[in-house]
Order: sequence, then C-alpha cells, then structure tokens
Amino acid sequence: MSPRRMAHASSALRSLAREAMWPWLWPWFWWLGPSTFAFRAAAPADSWRMSDIHASGFAQGWARGELEQMIVSANYAADVLVSRGLVGDVVSGFAISRIVAGEAELLTIVLEPETRGRGLSAELLGAHLLSVRRAGGEKLFLEVAADNAPALALYRKAGFEEIGRRKGYYPARNGVPHRDALTMRADLSDLDPTPRYV
Repeated sequence: MSPRRMAHASSALRSLAREAMWPWLWPWFWWLGPSTFAFRAAAPADSWRMSDIHASGFAQGWARGELEQMIVSANYAADVLVSRGLVGDVVSGFAISRIVAGEAELLTIVLEPETRGRGLSAELLGAHLLSVRRAGGEKLFLEVAADNAPALALYRKAGFEEIGRRKGYYPARNGVPHRDALTMRADLSDLDPTPRYV
C-alpha cells in the first residue's frame, strides 16, 4: 500500500472508531494511530498530504503545485508535524511562512481534524518560529480574524502582539457578517538563529 493510501486508511479508521457509532472501539484502534509526534522541514513529497490538510481547515485550499513551489523556494520556511505510529510516519499538520529581507509573514498553520485539540498547534508554531529565525526572519507578521479566539490565544501565548486592525477585511459568508482582521507581530531576534531538528 502506498504511503498516501496508508495515511488515508489510518485516518479513516481512527475517525470511525472515535466519532461514529462505535466509540467504545476507539481504544482498540489506537494501535493504528500515532504513538509519538515529531517536527521536521517539509519536503516536496509532503505536498499532497499538506494540500489535503489545508483543504480540511480552510474554504479556499492550496493546490499541490503551489505548496511544492513554496517548499523548494529559499524565500519560504515550511515545517510539518509528523505522527509516528505502527502504520508509518504520516504528515498531520504544517506551517508555512514567507521571508523577505528579515521580515516574515505566517501564511498558514493547520492540523488535520483528528489531531486538533491536543495542544499540538502550539508545539508546531514553536518549532516553526525557530525555522523562520534560522531562515533569516527577525520579525514574523500574521493576520487573523478578530473573532477567532482560539487562534488569538495561540498567537499571544507564542509572543505575538497586536499592531493593527483591518475593518471588515474578511467578507461575509454563509450568513456570517464581515469580520475584522487583526495584524500581529512577533520579535524573533532573541531566538537561536542556528537551531537544528533532533
């Protein structure tokens, strides 16, 4: 079985056991799931999985080709969260930033649905900040919806501060009115510029 089919099979079985009609089966299916998590730089081969994960978290996803171009470009830092289990290593989340002249912009950070709610977003973001610093970023900027409380808590805990607001930046959709966007910034200059993945 190919790695892509293994990833989908593992994810599907975990979801079935945990969320469908047999919740009592979840402990028995855990052997199919991850035993540990790790972080590493993204590789072009990860792009198909990253595209699937991004589509699960955002209305407008990124195509595999777009992600591949970012991964191989020297102006981007891309990191993945990897679930390590008996079925092998599976990409379960990722973060990407664009870096120009010492300033970086966090383009996205997202986890697959089955991995959310375990505090792994904070760990992924922390690893990504080190990666951005290693790639030459001294300040990291981002935009987030002003009503996205979980994301705001994540970013503030990581050291981001609000520096601006864009009124009605996010368009109305599915009955939800226009929302403001907050611009945030984190100073990375105190981080070690030469960290290494273990």
